[in-house]
Amino acid sequence: MNESINMHSQVLMHYSISLTNGAEIESNFGGEPVAVTMGRGQLTEGMELALFGLKEGDSQTLTLTPEQCFGYRDEANIHNMSLADFPSDLVPEPGLAFWFDTADGDDLPGSVLSVKGDVVEVDFNHPLAGQSLVFSVEIVDINNTHVED
Repeated sequence: MNESINMHSQVLMHYSISLTNGAEIESNFGGEPVAVTMGRGQLTEGMELALFGLKEGDSQTLTLTPEQCFGYRDEANIHNMSLADFPSDLVPEPGLAFWFDTADGDDLPGSVLSVKGDVVEVDFNHPLAGQSLVFSVEIVDINNTHVED
């Protein structure tokens, strides 16, 4: 039976994500395939939509818009933080990326934009926000009979 990917499929796949200028962001082609369960937030909504209907052995390359990937940059996601909020053994410098603990206990990535005195400007936008991305996939296996957790 040649099943196609649906909204609850477990998918084993190779993938790559590149900028539209060809610069590769990440890829597992040439390595072990990755397992993804659809609808669990492991991929962006646009990336999941690109997989629906594909079958084992299918390959596809699509250019996805920022809305389909990581959204647009939002100036409201840039915050000033006190230098005292950073670990004493870690000196924030522009371009440095940190993981911050949120009030909910989640980890949130942020990149330091500037340090002025004891104020650190941090950008919490996804690093690929505002970018169109080229998403390539090769479907290795599909499991539509798995038991839900």
